[in-house]
Amino acid sequence: MINVLFLCTGNSARSVLSEALLNHHGGGRYRAYSAGSSPTGQVNPLTVKTLSAHGLISEGYSSKSWDTFAGPDAPVMDLVVTVCDNAKGETCPIWPGAPVQTHWGYEDPAAAEGTEAERLAVFERIYSEIDARIRAFVATSFDKAETVAERRAIASNI
Repeated sequence: MINVLFLCTGNSARSVLSEALLNHHGGGRYRAYSAGSSPTGQVNPLTVKTLSAHGLISEGYSSKSWDTFAGPDAPVMDLVVTVCDNAKGETCPIWPGAPVQTHWGYEDPAAAEGTEAERLAVFERIYSEIDARIRAFVATSFDKAETVAERRAIASNI
């Protein structure tokens, strides 16, 4: 099982969407988690609505600190992916197991303005972008790569 941690600042939209999509598409080969550097404390309701609209599990997610995954009792990650530019630029904790780290940036749908329908359209667009990347990722041989260099190359080129 390959453990993957998706990081964002607020852990309310992009990282949760990524977690849900990898757990959905991972075929039992991947276990995804998400966290934030400054968690909002709740998952954005439009994240939940978007997941539900696509038939994915939309309950049980929480907005939590990345410190949850830096402690000695945390699952050891094989890959840590920042999904927002703010988290990419922050100094991350030292992750147990020295996982491969990469950046897959997306626009923040939680920052969208307008009516609920307009904001939901932004969530749908970002969902589609993440979904395409996750599908491409699970189609790779990341889980079979034998070296850190191979894993880094695969994760960075998705």
